[in-house]
Amino acid sequence: MMEFPFPELNASLNGLATVLLTLGFIFIKFKNIKTHQYLMVSAFLISVVFLISYVTHRIIAGIHTYFNGEGFWRTVYYSILISHILLAIIIVPLVLRTLFLAFTNQFERHRFWARITFPIWYYVSITGVLVYFFLYQWFPSDIQF
Repeated sequence: MMEFPFPELNASLNGLATVLLTLGFIFIKFKNIKTHQYLMVSAFLISVVFLISYVTHRIIAGIHTYFNGEGFWRTVYYSILISHILLAIIIVPLVLRTLFLAFTNQFERHRFWARITFPIWYYVSITGVLVYFFLYQWFPSDIQF
């Protein structure tokens, strides 16, 4: 029986969120506010779908995935993974706060929080894709937990 490709879906959703965040950043720099709003809300919705998919995958597959790399790559992987997990926890309230400020027309405060939120959200999206490549493409393992 073929399993649902959660890791591929999750990496794709993270990659799409990264693209949307990048475009949202570019459009706000050109003062195209409406397109920026559309892109950032889209990035948020894609991130919500990712979170639902990720939690579903963890419930079905279990919480642990074995990393098969050694030496230098093991250090790199765990450095990325630990920072990714910690910042992924932090980013949820930051995104919600930043969006709330935008939706309530508190644009000065929104800009302040966006300068904090954006780089963290961007990092979490990019490292989510990197974690996928480390686990499933570059150093795959047959060990199942």
